[in-house]
Amino acid sequence: MFDSHAHLNHENFQVDRDEVWLRATEAGLRGLVNVGWDADSSSLATQMADVDLERFASVGVHPHEAADVTPQVLADLREMTKRPGVVAVGETGLDYFRNLSPRDAQITSFRQHIELAAETGLTLIVHDRDAHEDVLGILSTDAPAHLRVILHCYSAGPGLLHDALGMGCWIGVAGNITYPNAADVREAVKLVPDQKLLLETDCPYLPPQMYRGQRNEPMFMRATLKAVAQARGEDIDAVEVQTEANALAVFGLDVQRSFDG
Repeated sequence: MFDSHAHLNHENFQVDRDEVWLRATEAGLRGLVNVGWDADSSSLATQMADVDLERFASVGVHPHEAADVTPQVLADLREMTKRPGVVAVGETGLDYFRNLSPRDAQITSFRQHIELAAETGLTLIVHDRDAHEDVLGILSTDAPAHLRVILHCYSAGPGLLHDALGMGCWIGVAGNITYPNAADVREAVKLVPDQKLLLETDCPYLPPQMYRGQRNEPMFMRATLKAVAQARGEDIDAVEVQTEANALAVFGLDVQRSFDG
């Protein structure tokens, strides 16, 4: 398994981060990307990166924090992209559910992150909550064709999936696929091409249904893997191998490299 979106840089893991990583690898985790949501968490993600352990980082500012994006913050992120193990920019995007930052600030920050990803050649990780049309609209106008884009924790259902895939986006699937009210997500997952499917935890958030009420952690991702395989009517081992390969591809890693090598 490869966790394409985790937050082991979150304070909820401060006490037992090493133990969490060990449990994850014992459960079959072969790689992970820790994702920043502001300058401090992004910096910590880069400090935690270890290419030899297949542990990588993404740097960015979440739309909740978009009002705090300044030229200095952008300059700091740009410098962070040069650090070893940084494979992506984000998470960025739009969140119209909570609106913790003004929408115009979110849109400006989103566009600045797209520009940074295009400038550096790194993958863009996009957060989209109740802002599907604006997210896809901005990507269609601002993202260059060569940019690798992940729609993290896909929640738009099958309706907008065609447009997202038409732009070449990868689709990240988290533990919410296991929730009783996530029928739209399960329907969408059936339609994602094999090469565009990613697994993620978004830990410490969104634990799979059987772990609801607990802190999510990467070792729980096998429940998500099982749910994805069931939704698609595919063999769980085949989905595991495919999504690992997809993670290497989307983050521009050496797809010929063996995890067992």
